[in-house]
Amino acid sequence: MAAAASPGTPDTDKRLELYRLMQACRVMEQRAYDLFMQNLIKGTSHLALGQEAVAAGFGAAMREDDYTFCTYRGHNHTLVRGVSMTGILGELMGRECGLLSGKGGSMHLMDIEKGAMGSYAIIGAHMPIAAGAAWSAQYRKSGQVSVCFFGDGTTNIGAFHEALNFAAIWNLPVVYVCENNLYMEYTAIGDVTAVENPAADRAASYGLEPVVIDGNDADVVYAVAEAALEKARSGNGPSLIEVQTYRHGGHSRADPGKYRPDEEVAAWKERDPINTYRARLLADGVDEAAIKAVEEEQAARVDKAEKTARDSGPPPLEIADTDVWADGSSTWRN
Repeated sequence: MAAAASPGTPDTDKRLELYRLMQACRVMEQRAYDLFMQNLIKGTSHLALGQEAVAAGFGAAMREDDYTFCTYRGHNHTLVRGVSMTGILGELMGRECGLLSGKGGSMHLMDIEKGAMGSYAIIGAHMPIAAGAAWSAQYRKSGQVSVCFFGDGTTNIGAFHEALNFAAIWNLPVVYVCENNLYMEYTAIGDVTAVENPAADRAASYGLEPVVIDGNDADVVYAVAEAALEKARSGNGPSLIEVQTYRHGGHSRADPGKYRPDEEVAAWKERDPINTYRARLLADGVDEAAIKAVEEEQAARVDKAEKTARDSGPPPLEIADTDVWADGSSTWRN
């Protein structure tokens, strides 16, 4: 099994950027949790508290015109592309200021101008779409890379294998990232999968290198993301990366997560990616005032985003029939 070597340490500005991105993700999702508990976010939501280093590492490495495809647990992956925090919280709250005017909700975030190509509620559905976007970039010779995030349970879906096969035979500029948080909804991935590493142990079937990394270490994620993006951008084909991480809460806000052993949860929370990164920055001599400035900036940012979303009204009824196809025919092609 090939694991990433210890990366070179990014410079201080880049490391503060990584910390800023992780802090932004954390405060936004913590606020989303609070708003849900106040009944201001309807339905359900799937939070990635504890998995921030994955989104931050890739977000800091990607080019502005690269593409991001993610799952319903995609708030962070959307935010790190430079998408408005107000737009995300507004969408979760069903407000007109939301990214989709409040019509999409938690599981359907998108901002094409920022390269955030959608979060998908159907397991594995976005994997071949990400391959298609990569094929478009390859055809246009644009140098863009498609990055597709998915959970460990997706590795047992047919679309996972089909997308990897096409990516390999067409040498597409796509990076597939499996966020292995050990559980596919309420079931431990190890209980239903024949191999230990659900993504990486299948990489060789498609001629790809098996890569497993620590998904709670932002420096490691950033270094591996940079290498994979450069490989794709240089015409050297796709990558499949398995990042080992852990969600602090249950599958969704309706799930208390009691199927997980208490000692397992405690051990992973000890490895909280933000707390450990903050401690590393201090140990490496980064000015604590600079770290606190990042934290204060993001705290103010989420307060402002929440206020704007609260003050925004629900979407007007007249837009209910917009941005939809009336039939399933081929007329949209014309």
